[in-house]
Amino acid sequence: MLELYISSLITFFVVIDPPGCAPIYAGLSAGATPQHRRAMAIRAVMVASVILFVFALFGEALLHGLGIEMAAFRIAGGIMLFLIALEMVFEKRTQRREDRAAKVADDPHEAEDVSIFPMAMPMIAGPGSIATVMLLMSRNSGLQASIVVLAAMVSILLLTLVALLAAGPLMRLLGAKIEAVITRVLGVLLAALAVQFVIDGVTASLR
Repeated sequence: MLELYISSLITFFVVIDPPGCAPIYAGLSAGATPQHRRAMAIRAVMVASVILFVFALFGEALLHGLGIEMAAFRIAGGIMLFLIALEMVFEKRTQRREDRAAKVADDPHEAEDVSIFPMAMPMIAGPGSIATVMLLMSRNSGLQASIVVLAAMVSILLLTLVALLAAGPLMRLLGAKIEAVITRVLGVLLAALAVQFVIDGVTASLR
């Protein structure tokens, strides 16, 4: 169970990417008061948590209702995560996030409260994290294993909340170069995990 927890923890950390969300949030909430920034950070993580928990608990049933086999979702999810990994390695993901954040910041109606969009979704509870939680829940059946996966997800969501609350000081501490190195290393690990998801899906479909 400890191995499953550590594996799930690393996976969620790579996909949700708390250090990557922090600078975006710092830029989006620059004009807000400290109280407003804190409230938006808490709201963003809470909404993202609800979304991820819903897909973790009922995502497989939803796929079954749509006539989609879990093996097909594993392959699709693996491909999606692999594309995210490529973006991380070649620094495309950060650029895309910054462009999306800039568009929201330019709109005065959206810039007032960025907790739901773009922070909660798609930055925290995006396609990659939704696919990841469903894949991990399907691969680790049983109540105990499911609790371990959900505990790992909650741990990363709490870490994300801490990163958002400390976004300004955290960015000054890490620096752009260190953040780029960490992102690329985690991207390589995510690419390997994505390939494993595809292999599992293909193997299951051949059975």
